[in-house]
Amino acid sequence: MATHVALLRGINVGGNNKVPMADLRALVADLGHTDVSTYIQSGNVLFTVAEADADTAALARAMTEAIAAKLGVTTPVVVLSREELARIHAANPFPGEPDPRRVHAVVLSEPPWPELLTRLDTARAKAAQAGSGDEVLAVGRTLYLHTPEGFGRSVLAEVLMRYVTGRKTGATGTARNWATMTKLLDLCGS
Repeated sequence: MATHVALLRGINVGGNNKVPMADLRALVADLGHTDVSTYIQSGNVLFTVAEADADTAALARAMTEAIAAKLGVTTPVVVLSREELARIHAANPFPGEPDPRRVHAVVLSEPPWPELLTRLDTARAKAAQAGSGDEVLAVGRTLYLHTPEGFGRSVLAEVLMRYVTGRKTGATGTARNWATMTKLLDLCGS
């Protein structure tokens, strides 16, 4: 038995892609998972799978397909094992930021691709020219984004999310602030 977290992108935001959490929990349970719970309305699902070494990409595909078929919402899903979530948490390159809403983990379905890294370099330069303190660092399949002026005002966040959400190769990603990532790890237990 192994605890996992599914991160859905772009649900229940601004009245779009509405997914009731009770329906989402039932759907994940119908896929054969146990101990299903959700955290806040933005699409964070904790669940247990029978196999300790379950394929997270396969779990994500199954959830994406089931959500589209049963709930009528097309949304990418990224699944993390509890261990991967703990590694993401431990690797935070911005541990000194006192406001956890200013640090974000953009979890990708695969490691950053060359075009994304090139665009981030361009956006980093643009942000610096504008006097922004935005920073982004890639570790594995996670991009750590530090937005001292806030996510909504971030030059890097805008470029990053536009490119991640618009990619045509099937890779995707979703962002969570550090408060949410910390809470999810706490909810996973040890």
